[in-house]
Amino acid sequence: MNDLAVGLAGERVLLLAEKALVWPAQRMLVVADIHFGKAAAFRSLGVPVPRGTTTENLLALDALVERYGVRHIVFLGDFLHARAAHARATQAALLAWRRRHPDLALTLVRGNHDRHAGDPARELGIGLVDEPHNLGPFSFCHHPDLAAPGYVLAGHVHPVFVLATRFDALRLPCFVVGTSRMILPSFGAFTGGHVVTPGAGDQIYVSSGEAIHSVR
Repeated sequence: MNDLAVGLAGERVLLLAEKALVWPAQRMLVVADIHFGKAAAFRSLGVPVPRGTTTENLLALDALVERYGVRHIVFLGDFLHARAAHARATQAALLAWRRRHPDLALTLVRGNHDRHAGDPARELGIGLVDEPHNLGPFSFCHHPDLAAPGYVLAGHVHPVFVLATRFDALRLPCFVVGTSRMILPSFGAFTGGHVVTPGAGDQIYVSSGEAIHSVR
């Protein structure tokens, strides 16, 4: 299954195999750590990395917007990776994508990389807010340990969980769901991950890329 329904703070949300969350009641897609322009930033430093990650991320957003009838996307910080993300090719791709979705509401909860990279171009029409951004029972944040009045939805950590046997191990992106906060996996195609150790009361849902599985 591409998604898994769970209850949070009295609301039904969907955890997506594409490493994002949908809040159906609001027709909202929640995405953490997309890091547009990260590959461009590495190339600007002379590091040979693949091209096409911006296009890959935008096509992934397209697919989710269409599948779930999304009207609002909330980015939980680190929309842009660095100042190099303002490169002409990256900005042209973002603006072309925005022109395809003129009626889609976009909100960015600023993260640590956004402070260094600078705000996205005004032409993208993104609402810019600081954490916590509160809506209904949820507090939308970048940092998961921030004190907030609602149930926290956050990113920043890029969580992955290790599934291991005696002979092999597999690192999979995961959602870390606690009693007062959820950490979403990074959505970006070129972002890496940090192995997490679940805390008391945490549930772990891993994404295989095609399905969501509860492992703890």
